This record gives sequence, C-alpha cells and structure tokens, in this order.
Amino acid sequence: MTASTATTNRTTIRNPLNDELVARLLQRVTVADKSKTATISAPFTGQELAQIPVGTQADVDEAFKRARAAQKKWARMAPEKRGEVLHHFHDLLFTHCDQVLDLLQAETGKNRASAHEELVHTAITARYYGNQGPKLLEPKRAHGAVPVLSKTTVYHHPKGVVGVIAPWNYPLTLAVSDALAALMAGNAIVLKPDSTTPFTALFAVDLLYRAGLPEDLFQVIPGPGRVVGQGIVGQCDFLMFTGSSETGRSLAQQCGERLISFSAELGGKNPLIVAEDANINRAVEGARIGCFTNSGHLCVSIERIYVVDSVWDEFVPAFTDRVKAMSIGAGYEWETEMGCLQSQGQFDIVKSMVDEAIEAGATVLTGGRPRPDLGPLFYEPTVLTDVPEGVALLTEEVFGPVVVLQRVSDVHEAIAKSNDSRYGLNASLWTSPRRAKELAPQLEAGTVNVNDGFAAAFASVDAPMGGFKDSGVGRRQAAGGLLKYTDEQTVTVQRLSPVSMPQMPRELYSKVFNTALVLGKKFNVLP
Repeated sequence: MTASTATTNRTTIRNPLNDELVARLLQRVTVADKSKTATISAPFTGQELAQIPVGTQADVDEAFKRARAAQKKWARMAPEKRGEVLHHFHDLLFTHCDQVLDLLQAETGKNRASAHEELVHTAITARYYGNQGPKLLEPKRAHGAVPVLSKTTVYHHPKGVVGVIAPWNYPLTLAVSDALAALMAGNAIVLKPDSTTPFTALFAVDLLYRAGLPEDLFQVIPGPGRVVGQGIVGQCDFLMFTGSSETGRSLAQQCGERLISFSAELGGKNPLIVAEDANINRAVEGARIGCFTNSGHLCVSIERIYVVDSVWDEFVPAFTDRVKAMSIGAGYEWETEMGCLQSQGQFDIVKSMVDEAIEAGATVLTGGRPRPDLGPLFYEPTVLTDVPEGVALLTEEVFGPVVVLQRVSDVHEAIAKSNDSRYGLNASLWTSPRRAKELAPQLEAGTVNVNDGFAAAFASVDAPMGGFKDSGVGRRQAAGGLLKYTDEQTVTVQRLSPVSMPQMPRELYSKVFNTALVLGKKFNVLP
C-alpha cells in the first residue's frame, strides 16, 4: 500500500535563480577565480539551477584577512547598534518571504511549510539576540574575594573570526542563525555553506548587508570540505559545525590541537514514546509531523516510535492511515505535506537502509519505495515494524522519511529503549503534563518535547539546544548560544590593601581573615 501523492508536474517547476539575482549574489562570494564552477541542481527535477564558483585555499586566506580587518571596527561598535542590524535583518526576511521560500525549496526539495518553519526560526533568532544581546554582553558584577574591599567585574570580548560550516538540510537557519549570535557578540564570520545549497545562504548574507552589516564582516566561500572546510578550521578562532557525529569528532580533534573552542550539533536517532495515557489523535498527528517534516532531513526528527502495548492497536492503524494519506510532490504550493530527498547520495542511503531491513524480515506498514513518477529523488514516507535486531535501521541515523515502530510493555521499558543509543539529541514523550514532570528528565536527550515532536523546544530560542553523548558538543540558542562566542575576562579592583599583602603580622592576619570567612558564611554575605 502506498501514500497518496500530489500531482505536480515536475517539468513546470520554476527556477527562482534568474540571471540578475545570481549575478547579485555572486558579488557576496569570496572567490577570486570565478571561472571554475560547480553546478547547483534542483532536487525536485534534477535540472540545473545555477553555477557557483569553487573556492581555494588562497580564497580562504583572503577571506580571513578581510574578516579580521572588518571585525576590529565591528567589535568597537556598541552592542545596541549591532542589535539594530539584526532587527533590520528580521524585518527583511519577512519582506522577502516568498523569495526566500522559493530559494529554500529550489535548493533542498523540501515542502513549503518546512521552508517557512526555517525562515521563522531564523527570524526569531535574529529578534531574540537583537533584544537580548546588549543585556547579555553588559559587564557583570561578581562577588569579590573580600566584601567591600574587592570589586570584581566580568567582561565579554569577542573571539575574533568565527568559522561556520553549515549543512544542506537547513541552509538558511544553520548557515545564519549561529552566525547571528556570533555577530551580536562582536565577531566576524567566515562561512562554508554546503556545496549543494549555497544560494540560500548567499541571499541571507546579502540581506544582512542590506540591513547594515559592515562590508567584509561576513565572508562566504563555497567549495569542498577538504579544501575550504579545512582551511577554515586552520584559521578560525572558534568553529561552529552542524553535521555528522563522525565528521564532528574529527573536527573537534583538530580544534583541540589548535586550542580553539568548538561547538557542534551532530547526529540523532530520536525516539518518540506513546504512553498509555496519551491523547492518541494528537499523538498520531504529532508523530507524523515529527517524523516527516522536511522529508526527515532534520537532526531532531523522529526515527523510532515506542508504543505502549495497551494503546498499540489504537495508535498504529491510525498513524499508518495518516501517513498513507500524506500528499507528496514537487512545487511551491502550501498544501503539499512532503517534498523530496535533497541529493542522490542521501536518496541512496535511505533506500539501501530500508531495503536491508525489508530483506531481513521487517514489515512495511506503508511506503518503502521510490516515486520516480514525481521526480528523481522522491521516496514515500515509510513506516516499518518488526525490524530484526542487528539491522542498521534500528540504531543508525537514516536522515530521511523513515520511522520504525516498536511495541513495549510500559513507558519505563520505552524510556530504557530510548536511552539505549549512542545518540541523545531529541526525544518526544506523549503523556499527561503532570506525569511528564517525572518521566521527561529520565530521557537522555538534550531536548525533550512533551506532546510535541520537536518544534516546541526548537522554537524556544531562550532555552539551550544541543545533544548528549554522540549528538553534540556545546549548545546553540539562549544566553549560552551567544556567550560561547566570547572570551570572559575577570577584572578585580582591590581597595586599601592587596589580598596577598596584609598590612599586619601574618599570624594576626590569618586569624582575622579566618574569622571574616566564618562570619561571612554565617550571615550569608559571601558566595
């Protein structure tokens, strides 16, 4: 049985990258020799969208030279002025909403609703750091060594030039949202967008310059990771990476050798639990969204569903029927519920992992096959069960529209199975809010969404987001998502006598000092 599909004719999909727009965006590329190019193709159709210049090590060197010069002036600008640029960028995103959505869909093949979620997340991130950045960067008083006599202040200085290596699945928010926090902190950016989705990132950077960003502050170099990515790792003062756990581990090692800070959001094999007291109708739709948003190309999307035995017969048929009824297809219409996969490489991974599971004895409840009638990279939303132990689909990230259902005796078994993974990025729990207070903290994941798949935590930009275990290092969003791009400096002014140079005999000084510490603890006047 197959999912129903939209009937969009793939040959009529328009290309939003006209010659005039391409020429304008290529002005934002730091590549000296623009004669060597790569072809950017539309996942919907396989047809060419545009050509993009390919960067070299010399281009990376030039980008850092320009960025470092621009950063010195930007760091001296008041944080409130930097925040105004972010607010203007926020407004420009909505002014150019349709154009941004068209570009996102053209380069990734995602459906329009998923593209809109990406735009909104980028905008609210800009608004958040535009509002909160100046407050977060204010010098903060800290308790001194000796009350009254010591005045301690903590300052935050920008790292310098932040390297961002962004993936293809969210080429707007993962190229720009992390950069917004780094810019707000006073840094410059050198970005390597994914080689297949550079124009969405370039459009966003162009909007940032139109919003008032100083020239040369945000450098963009398309090109292969082995050249451009490695060049960035070798020169940046902080590296922000989003991608696979394996690549993240290698980059972390390189950053460690250079003694620079590193932050990464990495892979996930995210579980969803349907408890016996779940609202089944809401869980069905929430699970569908959690599994198949963005064609499953989402680090926090759901790939494992654990259903408590007492509600299995109610949830599973309803969920299967809802997935069967999903509309998939190419086009810029809002009604389509899922687009296609983004690349041939990812398509091949999804197909091979599903085929392996089926050959091993898994049961296909719906989907499980390509749809070449819709386009070269379409694959049906797929629901499997009875997947045998040892099959990669059970434990390894698919990063596509595939989910495995497993029956469990109770919610505690579901939590144990959820935690039995080397990943720990996101989890979803469907139960009563009161019960969730006890159960949610038992899940080993950086974010836990109660009665939601992933969006509630993802959109909570005032809260940190990141992974446990192999799913990441550091956090994005919230105060920490900005302050990680700074170096903390402690300045203490000591009045009267220095702490280490008492103006009295040493023995008497030790008794006075000890007494002061005991009294300070007793009256709660010391930290």
